[in-house]
Amino acid sequence: MSSRIDSVGHRQATSHASGPLVNALSRTLARREAKSARRRLTVLPQDTIDFSSNDFLSLGTSSVFRKRYLAHLNNAPESFAFASGGSRLLDGNSHYAEELEQFVAEFHQAPSALLFNSGFDANVGVLSSIPQPGDMILYDELIHASAHEGMRLSRAGKCIMFPHSSAAGMRDVLKAQINDDPGLRGGTKNVFVVLESIYSMDGDVAPIKEFIDVVDELLPRQNGYFMVDEAHSTGVFGPRGAGVVQELGLQDRMFIRVHTFGKALASHGAMVLCGRETKDYLINYARSLIYTTALGFPFLASIRTAYELLSTGETESVAADKATTFNTTSSYAAAPSSRESISAIRSRSFPNVPNLLITNIKTSTAGECLSAERVYSSRDYAAHHSGGQRAGSRLFAFW
Repeated sequence: MSSRIDSVGHRQATSHASGPLVNALSRTLARREAKSARRRLTVLPQDTIDFSSNDFLSLGTSSVFRKRYLAHLNNAPESFAFASGGSRLLDGNSHYAEELEQFVAEFHQAPSALLFNSGFDANVGVLSSIPQPGDMILYDELIHASAHEGMRLSRAGKCIMFPHSSAAGMRDVLKAQINDDPGLRGGTKNVFVVLESIYSMDGDVAPIKEFIDVVDELLPRQNGYFMVDEAHSTGVFGPRGAGVVQELGLQDRMFIRVHTFGKALASHGAMVLCGRETKDYLINYARSLIYTTALGFPFLASIRTAYELLSTGETESVAADKATTFNTTSSYAAAPSSRESISAIRSRSFPNVPNLLITNIKTSTAGECLSAERVYSSRDYAAHHSGGQRAGSRLFAFW
């Protein structure tokens, strides 16, 4: 509620439910509605078959995960507070959090790891603080929104886009920038290459080796640094789910890796894998870490539980079981005899890969093809394919 002065000088209450601002917000939403781009919160029915879930390994409904997680909670000393109590730089830190960071760093073969409350916070914290004035950020055109937010807050002199997953395109862009900037040529300015190992909309794998070859060729003074978001590969790709970078044996070439826990690991939060000096720098300058309450013990315990399952190889059998079921489903859905056009896309680079069914058919028709009563399709928009318009039904599954 706010107030206004009437004609005789009395203050009267007015509602925030109307007025110029609310009218402007309504008009903006109406324009988005007209483009079929308005977002809404929905709750899926219990009998829905969800092809857009990020719970790739079904740990969110796993009895094994649940039992082990509850054991962590029940076995914790009574002195363990459920809430962290504050920022990690004040009284929100704990030996448990530091031991978890060390455990995750060793699993991913990294010098150190730093907890963040989410992958979004991690990307914002890294990109807003690490690039120095005059440096350049070179980013894939389909990089996540959190990276764009971090770049917006960054002190980098330039943020330049290159064509999606194109080593040749990246080479052309980088070469043009180097030719125009003696600081990049001489090694006094840095180039940060920002990309994802797996892109969530289409499930494609980034050609990281080719990108490294381009950087080695054009930046011989070693002023090129890679920042790779592994949100969609965590728990799924690589040795025991360690990610694409470790599958390729390129962990020593990465300046930053971001692994998140809210997808395949049925948890919450993220880790930045980096060198020890970089970790110390982030502790001092990453505002998304400094000025927020740290994750509480229940969240840390769920992360620990997930990584214990990864490290023992128990999740590999889960992925294998799901492969049998979903391979049958995808083969039937993508068969030429289907009444509508459905394409099944699979990467052949890795054994356990997110598969994507792209279809412009109605959800009800997809349900028929997949022998299910109801199928949930994502309502994301692929601007790179359709100019920001609805890109048809996009059915995602891991198999």
